[in-house]
Formats: sequence, C-alpha cells, structure tokens
Amino acid sequence: MAKVTAVIDIGSNSARMAVFKKTSRFGFYLLREEKSKVRISEGAYENGGNLQDFAIERAIKALSEFLLIAKSLKTRKILCVATSAVRDAPNKAEFLKRVKDELGLKIKVIDGDKEAFYGGVAAANLLYEKNGVTIDIGGGSTEFALIVDKRIEATISLKLGTVRLKELFFDKGDIEGAKKYIKNELEKLGKVFNSKKVFGIGGTIRALSQAIMKKIEYPLDILHGFTYEIKEHKDFLEKIIKMSDEELLKAGIKPERLDVIRPGTLIFLEALKYLGAKEVITSGVGVREGVFLTDLLRNDNYRFPDNFNPSVRTIIDVYQIDRKIASYETKIALEVFDLLKDEFKLDDKYKMHLTYAIKLSRAGELVDFYEAHKHTDYILLNSLHYGFRHCDRLLISKIIRFHKRKKIKKKEIEKFKCLLPKKDIVEKLCNIFWVAKLININLSMPQVEITFSKKDKKIIIKGENLYLAKERSKTRELFFDLEIVNK
Repeated sequence: MAKVTAVIDIGSNSARMAVFKKTSRFGFYLLREEKSKVRISEGAYENGGNLQDFAIERAIKALSEFLLIAKSLKTRKILCVATSAVRDAPNKAEFLKRVKDELGLKIKVIDGDKEAFYGGVAAANLLYEKNGVTIDIGGGSTEFALIVDKRIEATISLKLGTVRLKELFFDKGDIEGAKKYIKNELEKLGKVFNSKKVFGIGGTIRALSQAIMKKIEYPLDILHGFTYEIKEHKDFLEKIIKMSDEELLKAGIKPERLDVIRPGTLIFLEALKYLGAKEVITSGVGVREGVFLTDLLRNDNYRFPDNFNPSVRTIIDVYQIDRKIASYETKIALEVFDLLKDEFKLDDKYKMHLTYAIKLSRAGELVDFYEAHKHTDYILLNSLHYGFRHCDRLLISKIIRFHKRKKIKKKEIEKFKCLLPKKDIVEKLCNIFWVAKLININLSMPQVEITFSKKDKKIIIKGENLYLAKERSKTRELFFDLEIVNK
C-alpha cells in the first residue's frame, strides 16, 4: 500500500478529503484533512434528483484544489467515492465524465450498503466498543451497520438525509410530514439492527455531541469517543428541532450547519427510538477512514490483529520508542502492582493503564528531555484517538504527567473528576510507574533476574546494576516502603 493515501468522499452536503500516512504495516496517522461545503445535492431533490449546474461547478473547483493539496503531500494513491446524491442522480454520468476529463480523477459511486460498510469498518476498528449499530446521517441518506465483535454483520441505507428532508419538508414547514416519512423509512430496518449502543457517525451527530459537551462543560475538547446516555440529553435534543438560528448558535451549533441541523436531529431521535438505544458513542471517523482501512486491511478480513491498537503503534513509530526497553519496564511495573494491589485496593483494570503509560512514556523525550513527562502527557491525551475511552486515555496521560510526585494538587485534577478515579488511586499508580522507571534507570535491561518480594509493608527489589536506583530511591517519598538491594 502507498505510504501516503488520500481519500475523497463526495457527500450530499460536503466534500471532504483525508490524507493518511503510514508509519509501519498497520501504523498510520492523519496527515491532512480538508472540507468544502459543495452541497452537491442542492436543488436536486426538487428537480427529480438531477445535480444542478451550479452545484457541479462548486464540486469541480473544490476537487481541483483537493488534488493540488494531495500532490503537494506526495500522495501516491487517491481513492475517491461519491455517495447518496450522486448515486441517485439521473445525470450522474455527466458529472463523473466532467471530473474525469477535466481533473483526471476517477470517482467510484458506491451504493448504500457499501457506504454503510465503510462506516462500519471505521467504527469497528477505531472505537473502543466491540458491539453496536452505526448511524451515519448524511445529506441524502442515512446508513446503518450492525457490528458484532468488531465484525460487520448487516448493513442498510435509507433515504433519510438532512438536505433531502430540508427541501422536501422543513422548507415547507411540514414537520409532521417529515416525522411520518422518517418512521416509514425506519420500518425497513426490521428488528435486525436493535441495539443499546449506537456509534454516531457524520456531521449532524458530531455537531449534536459538541453541543452536549458545551452544555455540560465537558472537561476534554475531544470528540471521538465522547459517550453519553440518551435519557440524560433527550429533552435537549428535542428542543434543538424547535430552536431559532440564534438559539442554535448559542447552543454551539456552527453557522454552516444551521439549515440542516433540525432535520438531522429529527432523523437521529427517531432512529434512536426505533433501535431502542440507550447510549451514544460519538465517532470522529466515518466513510473516509473506512475506505482507507478497507484498503489497508484488505488481506486481514478488514480487522486489525487482536490486541493491536493503531494509535499506540503510530506513537511508537513516530517517536522512535524502544519496544524492548518499554516491555522490560512494563514487566517491572506489573510485578510491583501485583505486590501492592491488595493493600492499596487497586483493581486489576489499572494494569492496562500502567502498561500503556510505561510503553509510551518516552514519546516526549523527542521534544525535550527535561520536560518529557509534560510533553508526553499532551501527546498521549491528544494522540490516543483510537480504541480508548476518554477516561482511559486521560488516566494513562496523567500517570506520566504526575509520576514524579507523591501528592497531586487537587486543583490539577478537579476538573477531570468525572473521568478519573479518586486522587489517591492516581497517586499510587504514579508511584508504581516511578519505581519501574527507577529500576531501569541505567537502561541496561539486565539478563540477570531481578527479584521482587514483599515483607510486611515493604517492597524489596534485588538484582545487579541497581546502584543508581538505590541511591535515587532515597530522594523520593512513596506511599509504601521500598528497599533496593544491589548485589
């Protein structure tokens, strides 16, 4: 696969391009993203579905500049797909030919099931939950994919789109007609897609999640993986359908979404009700990532290997982390954890946080050795996008940020109290992290076995080449007694 790949998605409302760069076989990161509100479907639904000349012109201009950007980034492969508005247009052949002749770009028009599949592949591989149903609300259609154990079990596309409903119903003030139309379309889902968990894909659902985050003063400015209980925000979402433009802006809805957020919200609420959903997990990824991953994982059943996380691998690749050193220090941390977990009442689930904190802890050293813990905190909080809950990526990053202290200032984590465990738990995990780093202070990864034992409330560590560790241990007060024996 090409090292740099661009994926262009021509939706009914927007055209978007995402450029991905591979760092290893499965490691990758987003190099660039661009969006243009081409509104290719504008006027189409009132004209028999035909794409209008002014919309086609907008799309060609945007695509032309997308290609310039892709070229400047040394893109070796460009994958371009078009969805609902183009596939439904009687004059789509004219549009496709113009793009091919004028830009040299071949557009693949995908059907609704394929669009749903791409969204499902993205959600299954890049969200933390293994089971659920995707809802991808676009301008012309809404796609659903049933995911069971990270596998796509069923897909469907319905003619429910924000622009479609705006032009057919909302512009005419016919909200009841819109509701009836939505309910009739949803009946096509049957009972196959019922799920308590929903993966929300697309601009409408992301906009609603951002509004909820603003309303509750959520402490992280991170959209992908943001999760909420539907019953807690149902009333707020229902109010959005009736809000004025001014009220929508105050609620956090961006100006470019004002004309489509109301029909989009109505589609979303009716779909949640039909599915019997209880929880929404916001997805910052969708069709573009799905197209990229389908290409990347085409020989692997469209799934990453078990226990593989692309964000973790990319950080290791980009920041040149020595995996042998990381594995050795992880082993030390888990040995100490097991000796202390009963006394400190530490749940085994925290082993995962310690493991990733240790494995990725040296990322910040590439920025600045002396303040590496601060830089790593920032890097991980903002780069562990895929496969982690917000509470997990926050705890991993804060273990690194505060590991040099016995006590953490309350004000430093107060705003994160809805996501982090109690302060004393964080402090104890920081202590264990510090000991693991201390034991390997000389980076020797000794072949001679280091032994760990516990006597009363004291942790005893014996081994060779522990002189510096023993000396440094006397400068730090811990929550437990530590004795280092240098043989």
